[in-house]
Amino acid sequence: MSTETIQAGSTMKDVLVAYPGAQRAMFRRYHIGGCSSCGFQPTETLEQVCQRNNNLSVAEVLEHIKTSHEQDAKIMISPAELAALIAADKSVKLLDVRSRPEYEATRIAGSILMSQETVKEIMGHWPRTEQFVIIDHNGKQALDAAAYFMGHGFERVRCLRGGIDAWSVEVDSTIPRYRLA
Repeated sequence: MSTETIQAGSTMKDVLVAYPGAQRAMFRRYHIGGCSSCGFQPTETLEQVCQRNNNLSVAEVLEHIKTSHEQDAKIMISPAELAALIAADKSVKLLDVRSRPEYEATRIAGSILMSQETVKEIMGHWPRTEQFVIIDHNGKQALDAAAYFMGHGFERVRCLRGGIDAWSVEVDSTIPRYRLA
């Protein structure tokens, strides 16, 4: 679904396809969708979710989702832009937020798997001005990690648009593509 077709009767599944960061945006402002007590079903409509959460204005919630989406877009970097950045600045760090089996199966050279130890290292020792790019499978989960680090004062966090899958298609076809079950 395109972002233009999202409306009150759209299912939350469609909202999340059009606006991958919608759940994070709704949780941040309205405490909707972040835990079992405030969650929603993919088949619920945006209007139904708003109604059962204090009759929120669908128009206001949708505007907030769109504004958050625009902010998310500003931290995305295309595979081609990342390739150029790496070529120009070898100190750029790549933080991979995929699972260990995915990382071990295929990865961008020089990337670091995010683990508890890695997060401790980043939070305790990396300068808040350190530039790093977060990589996931297809560009949807990296935004949550970026929001976490930005919320802790990191100023130069980016996300690879389309994830390692887009990197494989647009930059390095030797990186195998895969699907998650």
